[in-house]
Amino acid sequence: MATVVSVNISEKKGTVKHPVPEIQFKLRHGIVGDAHAGDWHRQISLLAEESVDAMRAACSIPLSEGVFAENINTRGIDLKHLPVGTRLRIGETEVEVTQIGKECHSDCAIKKAVGKCVMPTEGIFAIVVKEGTVRPGDEIEILEAKA
Repeated sequence: MATVVSVNISEKKGTVKHPVPEIQFKLRHGIVGDAHAGDWHRQISLLAEESVDAMRAACSIPLSEGVFAENINTRGIDLKHLPVGTRLRIGETEVEVTQIGKECHSDCAIKKAVGKCVMPTEGIFAIVVKEGTVRPGDEIEILEAKA
């Protein structure tokens, strides 16, 4: 079973996200209170905890949830291989995958410290399809996988 490990927000762009008890998804907006919210294709970012674990094993610095600017850390789902257009149920909400990976900005603190960052190749982005609340422990289910 795939689950949410952590939910994270940042109030300002360019800062590390910090864990919170829950997040609110809003249509055409993303996560209420998050700096990256807005009516665009990267409202929510997700990163597999397995990817973070691999980075933890490769470096000596502590890596907490949100350090890669991800909104949701997951466990038990292979995010990086989900096709764009895939719909996921996360707790009571639904999202649609819009992008896999992203270009890493040159001043990424993780990349400078470790030599690489997993978000550009293993993080995914989504838009809100159904509003609601997401909390750690919520189940994640693939509703529709695009071919």
